[in-house]
Amino acid sequence: MLFGEEHVRRYQETDGEVGHEWEGTVTLLLTTVGRRSGKERTTPLIYQPEGDAYVVVASKGGADDHPAWYKNLQANPEVKVQVKGDKFTARARTATPEEKPSLWRKMTSVWPQYDEYQQKTSRDIPVVVLERV
Repeated sequence: MLFGEEHVRRYQETDGEVGHEWEGTVTLLLTTVGRRSGKERTTPLIYQPEGDAYVVVASKGGADDHPAWYKNLQANPEVKVQVKGDKFTARARTATPEEKPSLWRKMTSVWPQYDEYQQKTSRDIPVVVLERV
């Protein structure tokens, strides 16, 4: 998580005036329902728009296991998204093998570290498409 709970809280309080821009890129807030707890969990993630959708990467810094938020959306793909002051429900899906190369390039253009993360793990890092419903 980028800078964790404080990032989420300030982003929510200011409609993204604080927290949307981060480390030279932009972030959104993704809220999933915990697959075991049933509780909502909100995570700040680097994103890029893709048509009417948004794209995020389940990198977990190149760890060998998927991030919890990705496991949660696999169990329940209906999520909440906040981009600045725009709050909406979305359906999350993993990019298809055909979509992934161009989406990966789009994401590494704003956060080159994703390539380093992929080199650190044998896990195929998923690219996730968040489609407004």
